[in-house]
Amino acid sequence: MTETAQIPSILTRGVEQVVPGAAALAELMNKKKIRVYLGIDPTGAFLTLGHSVVLRKLQQFADAGHEVIMLIGNGTVRIGDPTGRDSTRPQLTDEQITENFKNWKDQASKILDFSKITIKYNGDWLDKLSYADMVKLMAQTTIQQLLERDMFQERLKKGLPIHGHELIYPLLQGYDSVAMDVDLEIGGSDQLFNMLMGRHLQKVMHNREKWVLTTPIINGTDGRKMSKSYGNYVALTDAPNDMFGKLMSIGDAQIVEYFTLLTNTPEPEVAEIQQKIAAGENPMQFKKQLAFTITEMYHDTAAAQAAQENFQKTVQERSVPSDIPVVKVPADAMTVLEVLTLAAPDQSKSELRRLVEQGAVSIVEPEQKLSDALAQIEIHDGMVIKLGKRRYVQLKK
Repeated sequence: MTETAQIPSILTRGVEQVVPGAAALAELMNKKKIRVYLGIDPTGAFLTLGHSVVLRKLQQFADAGHEVIMLIGNGTVRIGDPTGRDSTRPQLTDEQITENFKNWKDQASKILDFSKITIKYNGDWLDKLSYADMVKLMAQTTIQQLLERDMFQERLKKGLPIHGHELIYPLLQGYDSVAMDVDLEIGGSDQLFNMLMGRHLQKVMHNREKWVLTTPIINGTDGRKMSKSYGNYVALTDAPNDMFGKLMSIGDAQIVEYFTLLTNTPEPEVAEIQQKIAAGENPMQFKKQLAFTITEMYHDTAAAQAAQENFQKTVQERSVPSDIPVVKVPADAMTVLEVLTLAAPDQSKSELRRLVEQGAVSIVEPEQKLSDALAQIEIHDGMVIKLGKRRYVQLKK
């Protein structure tokens, strides 16, 4: 049984909304261990600090002794949750789903203790639904209810197609709540529509309550929603120097939010930091504390200390680190984009072009901004290229 003292923090910190209400859920949690789940569709995307918000919340329920289920949407992912964009999401094969989840689990293990979490697959029940079962399920709601989803309304306004399988997705995800007979589902606030469908189905099919808890969507290093397409993310697998440096680039207004949602820093300490910033103290010291705390969480203390020293040297003191990678180039002259593709093979050409357009690529000595991705540059042995604020690469012919 959950300790009463733990409940307020679980249901408030890092929580955007509890439906139908936190008080009744807290009362239930005082009476028994509840069954709670988080569903994920293994699409193969790498995990960021944005994903960590809901994963940390799931682990909190596991640590508090509740029955926690991680549901792999190997059934629903074959359909694909509508993306919120103008097009549908590509459907995946069983082999892709298996490989993607392995990759996902390796990353999520940085946050989740899988010894405390049961893994289930919704294909185990969705694949067994008969034609009659599907008709019965579809009879539990209306087309009007399904079309209430914001992204569908946007497509209707633009005259864009809404495919039948996309309308069925919320019903099938909602059926997961019925199949597992859960008390609570947690997810990001962007999943509220699907989770409320599960609440509706649990009521009409099991005549019982199901709560929904949403976690906030955090902004990335440029103040926009954290997203790979924006290049403003901090990945859970980022190297310590990259993680620390990216965190140092967030806006001052994000410091308290990041402490609250992404760390275990006690709430009174977070409140004190907020008060000090509001009173005019330099936010830099608190941003360094935040960057150190998160880097230490995903690596270790020694790595966090080394990353902090590297940031001090390369960014604040503007010196080139002594241990930068060396990349062999095959020609005496190449385009800027060709050089960057060799120097940063982990980044896409579109990301590299964007760095150039933003004025974030330069030759260190003599200092020269590289503003045209297709311009030819002469390669000198030992030339150092700087990408962004923290990344340096030495070229060797």
